Amino acid sequence: MNPTRRTVLAGAGAVSLSTLLASCAGFTGQSNQGSGKGGSGSKTLSFTTWGSDQEKTAYQQLIKEFEAANKGVTVKLSIVPYEQAFTNLDAQLQAGKAPDIFRLGYGQIGGYSDKNVLLDLSPYFSSSEADAFQPQFWQAVKYQGKPYGVPQQTDTSALVYNTKMLKDAGITSVPDSLENAWSFDEFTQVLEKLRKNMDAKHFPFADNWQLAGAFRWLTWLFSTGGRILSSDLKSPAIVSPQGTKALDYTRDFFAKQYVPQNNSTKSNTYADTTWLAGTTAMVSAGTFLLPGFTGAKFEWGVTYLPKDVRGADDLGGNALVASAASPNKDLAARFLKFMVSEKAMSTMCVTAFEQPTLKSLVGKDLGWKIQSGVMPVYLDQATTITPDDVAQISIPQFTSINTTLTNELEAAFRQGQSTSKTLSNIADGVTKALRS
Repeated sequence: MNPTRRTVLAGAGAVSLSTLLASCAGFTGQSNQGSGKGGSGSKTLSFTTWGSDQEKTAYQQLIKEFEAANKGVTVKLSIVPYEQAFTNLDAQLQAGKAPDIFRLGYGQIGGYSDKNVLLDLSPYFSSSEADAFQPQFWQAVKYQGKPYGVPQQTDTSALVYNTKMLKDAGITSVPDSLENAWSFDEFTQVLEKLRKNMDAKHFPFADNWQLAGAFRWLTWLFSTGGRILSSDLKSPAIVSPQGTKALDYTRDFFAKQYVPQNNSTKSNTYADTTWLAGTTAMVSAGTFLLPGFTGAKFEWGVTYLPKDVRGADDLGGNALVASAASPNKDLAARFLKFMVSEKAMSTMCVTAFEQPTLKSLVGKDLGWKIQSGVMPVYLDQATTITPDDVAQISIPQFTSINTTLTNELEAAFRQGQSTSKTLSNIADGVTKALRS
């Protein structure tokens, strides 16, 4: 199982943060913590991350380049299984032995920053350096107005389809631009055509909101112009006409058998698994899955996610952060800046089939080895993520909110819970999370 598929906003491992760190008074009293910018540590940095084989290759190459450019510096890379990453990290933080550098999902930045365990990078990045990033991704690494990480890359979703299954249903063309993306109504027509042309064992579509990925349902909500949080991020906003529209629309996926019943938010089967098996005609899938898709036994392509009043997408990808307790603050910050340089980011994105966050790299062919026309769709789709979307899903309490989404969407999709009850329960869960 590719570990990168689990680099979500609120992964299962992130739950340990709310249970372990909440019981501690932060980690500001660790013996090896310096104060402010600087630190008098050695020339050795410890760097802990999870990663696919492709990411491991990229990290090893980039570390060699950093060491070559910084004589006498050593970066010790530790690759850990994703399932253990945050349990290990939280234990290290509690013991005062955290690595100098580590990796977090964007939605985890707020939670760790709130516990004072991440290095404030404000002294290390000028305004012009911050402006080099796409604003939505720089927003994603900020907490209370300060950056606590660097947006190394992103991974967004697009609609991947089985060409023959669409043609067999009479669908001979797909949208060729964000502006021409299928509307909700047009997407429903596509789903209906596919459903009529299939037996009971095959399905038109599968969404990728399984295994702590319930936050991806917000793509549908944001597309309607809806919100899960108010503009000041202090109260729920999901009980709305837009929330009703988004939930009614996605509940129909199950009621009308547009998706397999095991495509629910609590499913243990990833959506791309059924698509690769030829069971579903379309799937929402991230770029990190593309290496596996090259082995598909059928012709396939990529188009844009359906939209309502606007295009939208989920915020995938990861940030690199430094420990606030590192005795090597300057060196750690230098490494972080190197990792988000144009050259380093290009290397990571091309090797691991990920997408850049620097404005200067957006829209460029970085040399991905994939069939023509695939990456441009993903790069365009990523532009639909707004700083306002990011703000709603990067608050410290989002892990708890994502759990609420998982439970309540499951009840709506599989257990017949009404739309009004589901939205009300989500709102209650958001309120409870915000008060915690």
